[in-house]
Amino acid sequence: MALTDEAIDKIKAMIVDGELAPGSRLPKEEILAGQLGLSRNSLREAVRALTAMRILITRQGDGTYVSSLEPHLLLESLSFAADVSHGHTALQLLQVRRLLEPQATGQAAALLKEEDLKELRNILNRSRTVATVEEFVAHDIAFHLRIVEAVGNPVLSLLLQVLSTRTQRVRIVRGSQTRQALNNAHQDHEQILDALQSRDALLAAAAATVHITAVEQWLAASLTDDPMQVIDD
Repeated sequence: MALTDEAIDKIKAMIVDGELAPGSRLPKEEILAGQLGLSRNSLREAVRALTAMRILITRQGDGTYVSSLEPHLLLESLSFAADVSHGHTALQLLQVRRLLEPQATGQAAALLKEEDLKELRNILNRSRTVATVEEFVAHDIAFHLRIVEAVGNPVLSLLLQVLSTRTQRVRIVRGSQTRQALNNAHQDHEQILDALQSRDALLAAAAATVHITAVEQWLAASLTDDPMQVIDD
């Protein structure tokens, strides 16, 4: 194991074991290095890496602290990975989304309030009047997020946003036959909303599965047709 990796693991262990609580300040560099049996250089490299992961935060002139460790901070690096994902990586993210989102959609069928259903209808109506792919994607994200938020699990909502970011969705829609892709999406959204309005959890989950699977299958086919293909904005 590289010395920097060892240093990272030791600092993480202190956080996991409660020696360093969220918001607490790290000991001075020379003290912490001696405590962990590390060189100061290895410790600095570890601190830089953990800061990039948002596990630690550095305050100029004040020292280094453990972050709040809230999920939205720790998932930021994954969000960037989704933004820049292409090809097989984008496909794998879609596969994970397919495993999670239909179950959340099914649960939402019993939890959405009447005002939520009305807002979902308004979102779909607005999505049919957009002029650009970017506008459609904004409504698409709002539609799915409103459904998932009904489950009441902020971590799940955040994770699903990270798995399918705005940048990634725009890239996929632009890479397909745009008009047909939008028409298919409108039809899928209507089926999802119909199932939610009927309070049919199984049908809602199935409709969400069909919706995500269609995008997944298109992306998989595009990679099969041209293994070297890179989908760009």
